[in-house]
Amino acid sequence: MSAPAAAAPGGGTPPRGIPHDGGLPDGDGIAAAFRLRPAALAVAVAVTVAVLGLSVAVGPFPIPLTQILLAVADRLSLPGVHTTLTPQEQVILFQWRLPRAVLGGLVGAALALSGATYQGVFRNPLADPYLLGVAAGAGLGATIVIGGHLQAGWGPLDTVAAAAFVGALAGVLLAAALGRGAGSSPAALLLAGVAVASFLTAVQTYLVQRDSDGFREVYTWILGQLVTSGWGDVALLAPYVAVCGAVILALRRQLDVLRVGDTEAASLGLDPGRIRLVLIVAASLLAAAAVAVSGLISFVGIVVPHVVRLLVGSSNRVVLPLSALGGAAFLMLADLGARTLASPAEVPIGVITAFVGAPFFAFVLWTGRRAIA
Repeated sequence: MSAPAAAAPGGGTPPRGIPHDGGLPDGDGIAAAFRLRPAALAVAVAVTVAVLGLSVAVGPFPIPLTQILLAVADRLSLPGVHTTLTPQEQVILFQWRLPRAVLGGLVGAALALSGATYQGVFRNPLADPYLLGVAAGAGLGATIVIGGHLQAGWGPLDTVAAAAFVGALAGVLLAAALGRGAGSSPAALLLAGVAVASFLTAVQTYLVQRDSDGFREVYTWILGQLVTSGWGDVALLAPYVAVCGAVILALRRQLDVLRVGDTEAASLGLDPGRIRLVLIVAASLLAAAAVAVSGLISFVGIVVPHVVRLLVGSSNRVVLPLSALGGAAFLMLADLGARTLASPAEVPIGVITAFVGAPFFAFVLWTGRRAIA
């Protein structure tokens, strides 16, 4: 059964770049709405790099940006460059702040890119990476390990992260199986994800209540964290971001074509079902890997893609790459706030993103028809 053509929320006008009759845009529309402008990409990269520098420089022991650049150049063994940082400052820089900032960027990019992908696949502006049971499955997996006192580590991998990853994928697979049985439509898959998430959350709540001693640790994990010492978590997450991100970005043109309907896409030689399946699998792997190393960090997959659409339009060719960069910058800023707002204590990063995301979510619901599809 072919899916209906995309429509704006509330029955309003179609997204920018898609004409009112549902057909493909003309040449001017393609040029205006479907092209990733080099200037926009350059600005996004510059902002992300600037936020990375700020995140590394600011902390209880401020490190000047020039000294950071010299230290990095010295670590890369560039000729004629020598750092003036003390050994203690170098440990702070290379074993704590830089890995944490890079990890925050990778997690933010993964969550924002997977959120933008889900929104494109399901034609739902409020879809996010946790929609198909990713968060609930990851939370249940982590709760089982923590509540059962099964924590252990093998190099950079520990049982909590492994259980969260397996649980996230199990939640997605269960939702996919239920959705397929209900007709394989995007709406059926969405409803199956809601049902699976509710069930897994109920199981998690039951397990937490049975083991009150582990409640605090489970609660801390659920609120999200980017605490890291060294580059182990970065090494775990980076391959997923690279491979799954490349797959999603390679299919962003086809995702734009799917907006005009499955029949039109099939007439152009595309397989809508296969494209959606590949995108959902890639986005789910991205979200599961991010959740495994950072816990549950909400709203990144909703806020960032919506802001990008408000700024540059709704074409997935533009939204997907800029969402990845925007997500990286957003989460690094959120982590900077988590580290500094209540210093020397640390606010859970999930609290920071919720403070930003919840009002934005309410704004999207309130505006209704004017929300970007």
